[in-house]
Amino acid sequence: MTNIVPLNNRAAVGLGGEDRVSFLQGLVSNDVTQTKPGHAVWTALLTPQGRWLADFFIISDGNRLLLDCERDQAEMILQKLARFKLRAKVTLELTDWHVGVAWGGPPPDGPLSAPDPRLPDAGYRLLSPQPIAGNADEAAWHAHRINLGLPDGSRDLEPERTLLLEAGFDELNGISWSKGCYMGQELTARTRYRGLVKKRLLPVRGETDLNPGKILAGEQEVGDLRSVSGTQGLAMLRLDHLSGPLAAGGQKIAVEVPVWVKVKELQVG
Repeated sequence: MTNIVPLNNRAAVGLGGEDRVSFLQGLVSNDVTQTKPGHAVWTALLTPQGRWLADFFIISDGNRLLLDCERDQAEMILQKLARFKLRAKVTLELTDWHVGVAWGGPPPDGPLSAPDPRLPDAGYRLLSPQPIAGNADEAAWHAHRINLGLPDGSRDLEPERTLLLEAGFDELNGISWSKGCYMGQELTARTRYRGLVKKRLLPVRGETDLNPGKILAGEQEVGDLRSVSGTQGLAMLRLDHLSGPLAAGGQKIAVEVPVWVKVKELQVG
């Protein structure tokens, strides 16, 4: 059975106009030209210094680009995009479309849908001008994505601090290495080619239910726990402490590296 969940914490920003693709192409980390009906692109908006500001899915309805983003970040995204609009033939608006997800089976009829471009097991992104009828709650979706190791925006990433490669954007198809320049591209490329990643967002598991907070190796702070769902969570961890005993909230936790993570980056020391 397909699990369907409306995501009330998500919104859809609309980009219209004949320059919408070329305009967005120069601002975000992925190749916007790959967006088409039924094919979504996951991408990030960065600071000029290459730090994460926001990420979103780009889905086309044939006439405009719809950005499936965090509702609390929608106005910020609009303001950032408007700042670069200049003479580009682009319209920007916060739509009243609804956002949802589906996994475990085919997407439902009705909503605009596209496979989640990060991982096949992540299912489908859904957009609809009408409310999306769900058969599961948001807690079920967060448990599923945490198990897969998928970040969820500001729940897991820090604005103006997190690097894309720390959060798996390379392996999860959130970066184009061939599209050319975009805001923050220089540091992103340098991080990759010089091997500057020192920490990663990774799934962890505890013996009992977890709570967000600091992660310790002995008495040394080596990371912090972000999203949690029962005994599972996502933690930003220093890579040189993955193999040692770790604890959060007074209990032992174990790192569970997803199969999609590039093992060569996890140099345990």
